[in-house]
Amino acid sequence: MSTVLEIEHAIERLQPTERAQVAAWMARKEAMDWDAQMNTDASAGKLDFLFEEADAERASGKLKDWPSQK
Repeated sequence: MSTVLEIEHAIERLQPTERAQVAAWMARKEAMDWDAQMNTDASAGKLDFLFEEADAERASGKLKDWPSQK
C-alpha cells in the first residue's frame, strides 16, 4: 500500500474534529508552499512582466485601486 493510501485510510478513521485539524494544517502548509514558490519566482524575475504591466497601466491611468476607494 502506498503512503498516500495509508494516510487517506488513517484520515478516514479520525474524528471530525481531528479531520478539521488535519484540514487546517494542510491549508496552512499549502499556503506556505505557495508563498515560497511565489518568492522563488519573484527572485528569479519570473513575475517581472506583471510589475511591468502594472507600471504601464498606472502610467496610462487604467490602473485602479482595489477595492475601489469611494
